[in-house]
Amino acid sequence: MEVRVFSCALEIMKKNIAIIGSGFSSLSAACYLAKYGHKVTVYEKNNELGGRARQFKEAGFTFDMGPSWYWMPDVFEKFFNDFNKSTKDYYEIRKLEPAYRVYFGLNDYLDIEDDPDKISEKFELIEEGSGKKLKKFLEKAKENYSIGVSDMLYKMPGISPLELVSFKTIKKIRYFISTIRKEVNREFKNPKLRSVLEFPVLFLGAKASNTPAFYNFMNYADFGLGTFQPTNGFHDLVNAMVSLGKSLGVDYKVNHDLQRIDIKNKKISSLIFRQKQINCDIVISGADYHHTESLLPKNFRQYSENYWKNRVFAPSSLLYYVGFNTKINKVQHHNLFFDTNFDKHAEEIYDNPKWPSDPLFYANFTSKTNLKTAPENCENGFFLIPIATDLEDSVEIREKYFKIILDKLELYTGQKLKKSIIYKKSFCVSDFKKEYNSYGGNAYGLANTLWQTAFLRPNIKSKMVQNLYFCGQLTVPGPGVPPAIVSGELVANLINK
Repeated sequence: MEVRVFSCALEIMKKNIAIIGSGFSSLSAACYLAKYGHKVTVYEKNNELGGRARQFKEAGFTFDMGPSWYWMPDVFEKFFNDFNKSTKDYYEIRKLEPAYRVYFGLNDYLDIEDDPDKISEKFELIEEGSGKKLKKFLEKAKENYSIGVSDMLYKMPGISPLELVSFKTIKKIRYFISTIRKEVNREFKNPKLRSVLEFPVLFLGAKASNTPAFYNFMNYADFGLGTFQPTNGFHDLVNAMVSLGKSLGVDYKVNHDLQRIDIKNKKISSLIFRQKQINCDIVISGADYHHTESLLPKNFRQYSENYWKNRVFAPSSLLYYVGFNTKINKVQHHNLFFDTNFDKHAEEIYDNPKWPSDPLFYANFTSKTNLKTAPENCENGFFLIPIATDLEDSVEIREKYFKIILDKLELYTGQKLKKSIIYKKSFCVSDFKKEYNSYGGNAYGLANTLWQTAFLRPNIKSKMVQNLYFCGQLTVPGPGVPPAIVSGELVANLINK
């Protein structure tokens, strides 16, 4: 009789869980919840899984649509280890050497090597004494990385301020009060070195002057751990997580656009898609937080329109996917073009939102390390300009900035590339809104400011709807692929309790 009672109790605990969206946080949550024995179905609006990390092929070229920097490999490995697997069971990664190139002007660039000692030597050549300073800076960044990942990242469902409090974090209080800008400027005077150390927060969070210095752990992720590349691009990770999910019993549905969420007795009673209505015990939204709440009756929304208008959002992006019928010289796999006023571009994103007057940009050529992503003797190019959210988006504006990028690329490579273009596609604010229901067309979620950290971010569990949860870049821990994967684990653990 005791065995039967226990068996019945287990059956009662198992839930029918619907996950909205198929970005990394959703894919992560699905795997953990299936592992815990729940029935899990992922519903994706578009025709391919992966959210912003979708991949497409055209004219013989293969393009990752979004994430391209494979940092923090320990987080990815930990995820698969939780299922007695390894990344090697699904895909191979290689460490890039150099990790990336930073252009400051014509014949003026810095290659970031795959070893901190080599990078320190490069720094020393630019600014006397900076090599030793960088090593000390990275020692502190490594300490913060250890605390940030081990003691905070996996232990912050954003429910209580006490999640941030430990003996280790108390000792680091200065790094929460100070900013990235202050810490970098204290040690380094050369503007080139400063821009290299500040770039991760500009592309993934906020102005360096508004980002807590504790986030310098990203400099350790950059210089200390290095930059990697999956064999076939970032979509290898999507395929791996989906494959793992399927082996655990997760069901995936594409072309399912959620239209309405019905509530009864303070619980979700049904999800209304274009094709059908479904019922479930629990709903997790890995889709845009604001959009998800807009599908609820107004009295069940936690956050007002005014709340969202007053948040500090990470940038949107103007993206180009370009196929060239020639190989491109003088570029690496990853390239940053910082030959302009770094601070002014940041101001035009955050302080005075407008199209940048002289944009810095990022260029990625995966065909430099994987020939299969482009036809023979060709090159595929991915270009990104970080921009403010909610800007006017038109064909004319996109063409204007594409010309700026190509003019600079031709100048620095010494090649006439415009006539070599055989494929081109752009993606910008209006596309982020249309494809991902992204608030303001943001690309990376909420900025990592002090007042938008941990429990100060939108709740992982709805306070208004008993069986509604959230994951992804607008809730904890924050923007970026590794935090998104952790976000899925956090919400899964919270539900499984």
